[in-house]
Amino acid sequence: MKRRTLRYPLPTLRSVLGRGHLCVALLAAGLAGVLVTLLGVAALRVYASHNLDLIARSISYTVEAAVVFDDSAAANEALALIASNEEVADAKVYGKDGVLLARWQRDDAGLFAQLQAQVADTLLEDPINLPIQHMGQPVGHVELTGQGGSLLRFLLSGLGGILLCSVVSALLALYLSRRVFGNIIRPLRHLASVAHAARRERSFDRRVPPTGIAELNELGNDFNALLDELEAWQSHLQSENQTLAHQASHDSLTGLPNRAYFEGRLHRCLRNAAQHQGQVALLFLDSDHFKQINDRLGHAVGDEVLISVASRVRAQLREHDLVARLGGDEFAVLLSPLPAREDAQRIAEKVVSSMQVPIQLSDGSSITTSLSVGIAFYPDDGHDPASLLNAADAAMYQAKRKRRGQWQVAQTESCAADGKNRS
Repeated sequence: MKRRTLRYPLPTLRSVLGRGHLCVALLAAGLAGVLVTLLGVAALRVYASHNLDLIARSISYTVEAAVVFDDSAAANEALALIASNEEVADAKVYGKDGVLLARWQRDDAGLFAQLQAQVADTLLEDPINLPIQHMGQPVGHVELTGQGGSLLRFLLSGLGGILLCSVVSALLALYLSRRVFGNIIRPLRHLASVAHAARRERSFDRRVPPTGIAELNELGNDFNALLDELEAWQSHLQSENQTLAHQASHDSLTGLPNRAYFEGRLHRCLRNAAQHQGQVALLFLDSDHFKQINDRLGHAVGDEVLISVASRVRAQLREHDLVARLGGDEFAVLLSPLPAREDAQRIAEKVVSSMQVPIQLSDGSSITTSLSVGIAFYPDDGHDPASLLNAADAAMYQAKRKRRGQWQVAQTESCAADGKNRS
């Protein structure tokens, strides 16, 4: 399945939680501030209306005489005296016939005054009309329009409070987020780090440390249990692979490397010798009269003989030399590095001599056998594995024809020509 490539990097859990805490805190502070402000505005609106009603009553008592006597100057003076000290934007006094007798207007200018007027028009009720009575009879009425200064100041202070609460809430959200990061993000980072190592590096030996949160601790325990199973399965697979690799490259009877392994090793040795102008010796070994042993004593005895031959040949070699079973009763020995040709002849002599001791069989009897050995040298007798094996095989058959249980050096055309020249 093809994995989809993300155009933008995904946000981290830390940033998501941080933004979430901040948004919740700001939303809560904002909603609380707006609610408190609305409640305050409603209460202040009632208070302002009641205050205007009291101011209107005070004006009606004060200007009663002026209205009765139709004294406009006295009415204006009394109206200005009271309205100028209260939150009144416009005050009017009407006589008995509805004639405007006195008027006072606040002459404030500027942005703040405009805002006050806008707030008053929006939040306050219609202008208050209160009758002016004299001896129980109406002689005129007072009309008052509120200023809205208190409401505007309250709204501005409410907005300031909301901003302050938002800042405090943001700081608290950041603090709480850091607390949450320590309890949640750190365990998740440990878990992600271990999972990353298991997936990328196949490092199944790492474990998630315990944490103080129950759900995360349980998740870590389950993940560690899964890692235990993966580690055990990996060890089992490695063991199986090693076993299969050994079986594929070694002979099951003698435990020696097989023909495929030997030819690969021979190819590498010849390539290395060609690069460094070195020489290599190849010994081809064949058990004498092995077919008669198999036919007369059975395959079980033949197997015991092959196992003993392999063990004795291996014991005569140097640490870095290689012996392999090519098949049947045929063995091959690779001598590399080879300082001198005499070293190969000396080892061949030791191999032949080791077979002089009788082989002890499992039934208590013993049997004596011998090995015929052919020796071929690189580069004199061949430049590749096939030609070198053929030369050693031919030398082994020469040894058998002369006398079994002996070793023979390969006689190539170049060697034969050298011998003729010497003669």
